[in-house]
Amino acid sequence: MIPVSMSSGDLIADRRADYAEAMLPDDPAAASDLYAQALQIAPAWAAGWYRLGDIRATAGLPEADTAFEAALAADPTDRLGASLRLDLLRERSLADSMPPAFVEALFDQYAAKFEKSLVGKLDYCGPDLIAGGLTGRFERVLDMGCGTGLMGQQLRPIAGWLEGWDISSEMLREARTKGVYDVLAKRDLATLDLQVNQWDLITAADVFIYVGSLEQIVGWVSRALNAGGQFAFTVEEHTGQQAYVLRDSCRYAHARHHLEDLLDEAGFDARFSRAVLRQDRDQPVWAMIVHATKRHPGQNATLRRQQGEEMDA
Repeated sequence: MIPVSMSSGDLIADRRADYAEAMLPDDPAAASDLYAQALQIAPAWAAGWYRLGDIRATAGLPEADTAFEAALAADPTDRLGASLRLDLLRERSLADSMPPAFVEALFDQYAAKFEKSLVGKLDYCGPDLIAGGLTGRFERVLDMGCGTGLMGQQLRPIAGWLEGWDISSEMLREARTKGVYDVLAKRDLATLDLQVNQWDLITAADVFIYVGSLEQIVGWVSRALNAGGQFAFTVEEHTGQQAYVLRDSCRYAHARHHLEDLLDEAGFDARFSRAVLRQDRDQPVWAMIVHATKRHPGQNATLRRQQGEEMDA
């Protein structure tokens, strides 16, 4: 999906692009040539460069990377996610997160049909999986990446105060109609202000598929939670040695061994479970559901002493 208009603003360039699309999927080489001609007419057309890269990459044609680089140069905010497609052309992913402008534009466009598509067609159940591992009541709750409020509906009965954050204004608009949050705010999780001992529960349902490196956000959550507070989230699972990988779906998947180490270092005791999170192209997407509890300061010290004693022995 390209979350911006496909028009170049030039009728001749648009017509050549239309001819190119009519040649797909039968003749991707000819379609590629026509898009290249259109881009000679409209060289600053980011969506056209992205589409050219997409055609070349899908068909295994040369210079897909050149087209994605041109798309990124035409739109440095990268609303199209060209940097992700470049990353997928490499042997190993180098990007540690998705461009915020891409995520924002994607979900602004997707918001109105989000629940119908994700829940109705793909059997998404992330909020149910997270809620199933929570017990008791929490005075202050933060739903990170709240989307349309599916997680908030699960949290409202057990929350004294419930706040939802999301990068997409349109997703927040949908969430507001549910009437379950005390506060909804637009936030980019990559640029959060420091908070200390503010929350008793922080959730992130299907949020970290857009973040590769989780060190920064886990560190932020550790500081933001009260001692004994809980951090509950889902991640798509991969079983390799790398901490995370960017999949062809343009979603990140994470390895359990890395998450275990990361959460332990950040002061959490964590429980992991596995389940099918959703369907994708008629295949189950396996995920890890993590329920982590922030240790009290004394517990941290005790754990470090125990680990030191074991190493000395």
